[in-house]
Amino acid sequence: MEKTPLFGHWQFYKQAIAIALPVMLQQFITALVSLIDNFMVSGLGDSRMAAVNVSNQINFLFIVFLMTLMSAGGIYLAQYKGANDAKGMRQAYRFKIILSFLVGLTYMTVLLVAPDFLINLMTHGNEAQTEIVEHGSRYMRVIAFTCVFMPFSFSIGTSFREIGKPVVPLIISVIAALINTCLNWLLIYGNLGAPRLEVEGAAIATVAARAFEAIAFIIYAKLKQEEFYVGFRRLYKINIRMFIETIRKSSLIFLSEISWGLSEMFVTSLYNSRGGAETVAGMGAGFAIVNIFYLLFAGIQTAAAVLVGNRLGAGHLDEAQVRGKWLMSGAFIAGIVIAVFEMLSIFAIPIIYTNLTPDAHYIAQKLIFIISLYMPFWALLNSQFAISRSGGDALFGVIVDIPVSLILFAPLAAYITYYTGVSAPLIFGISKITDFVKLAIGTCLLRRKKWVRKLTNTDVSPH
Repeated sequence: MEKTPLFGHWQFYKQAIAIALPVMLQQFITALVSLIDNFMVSGLGDSRMAAVNVSNQINFLFIVFLMTLMSAGGIYLAQYKGANDAKGMRQAYRFKIILSFLVGLTYMTVLLVAPDFLINLMTHGNEAQTEIVEHGSRYMRVIAFTCVFMPFSFSIGTSFREIGKPVVPLIISVIAALINTCLNWLLIYGNLGAPRLEVEGAAIATVAARAFEAIAFIIYAKLKQEEFYVGFRRLYKINIRMFIETIRKSSLIFLSEISWGLSEMFVTSLYNSRGGAETVAGMGAGFAIVNIFYLLFAGIQTAAAVLVGNRLGAGHLDEAQVRGKWLMSGAFIAGIVIAVFEMLSIFAIPIIYTNLTPDAHYIAQKLIFIISLYMPFWALLNSQFAISRSGGDALFGVIVDIPVSLILFAPLAAYITYYTGVSAPLIFGISKITDFVKLAIGTCLLRRKKWVRKLTNTDVSPH
């Protein structure tokens, strides 16, 4: 293939933006609702906000599980869409929904039985541990019921994105976000005669919003007779060969993602040990702000699945390579733009979180400043992962993530925590220097072109 320019033509980026923008808007709304949740809970004080944030840190691992399954099934669904193979799309959807529902039931059981144990693990050494565990356990026993609904909304929502219809999940998420926000206002503080339930009220609001989201997705997909959608009565009609092949692929993605997720949780438990509730609340407030800017990553992943994955599925391998190169360049520039706005958001912390202590404000501002410096490089790294997975190169993540996360990132964070007195944001920031090693490895692997392949030759009957 001839040497291609680093940046593509404007028409390509317009197409990428058109695909990514609805997903980014959905991510923005989700993150904004999370920020509103944080704002409302912060009015209850540092310890209660810390409890909700620690609970969400634990739930983060469940989200990693779900997104790993969505990514594995999505590789095939996007390529089968490119090959105009409806049977293959339905098999990929079956994979997503069946496995994610089993994972959801398992995790729900854990949350109902042992929330205290999980929160104790994440707050070891924190001065306000007893209070955080008390409030966090009440929150988690309610939030556990979202595990029944999230597999459906994740499976159907990501499938709409992979077939190039990201506006559908955007609209449903907007409505769910409004439900969540209104119920938060009613139930956290007991407005309009509703009971004052505090952290449990926030959890009930989230469960209700997730329930609506799942039901809305199911009804819409069924009424519109979407090609990928399979009703409950036909879920069992799986193609064993494809199911096993997808599990094999996802096992490698799972190893990659779980090593990253566990290392992130381990480092979170390390910086949670610094100080008291103000540390956990401040870090949580900072992440609630930066989550808004992480919308870029969801856009990159969707654009790669559609623009690169569809071309691979259609057998246009050279064109897919060119698009991958252009997408990475565009992602880096987009990361720079996002970083500027992210840094400016530092000034909003005292305005948004008026009820948190000044110490919590300072921790949040410091964290946001550090993360904004990393944004262009994280955008490039995310594009590398998205492009490799569009071609089913699951080994990419194993080689990039596992050695760096487990051998460099986590041990470096532990060393900084136990042998220096730096603050929680700096523990996170210094440890993340190891991501430049990931970038270097990822660049080398992409040049080997193991991801440039068509996956849609498998016989997928029955339908």
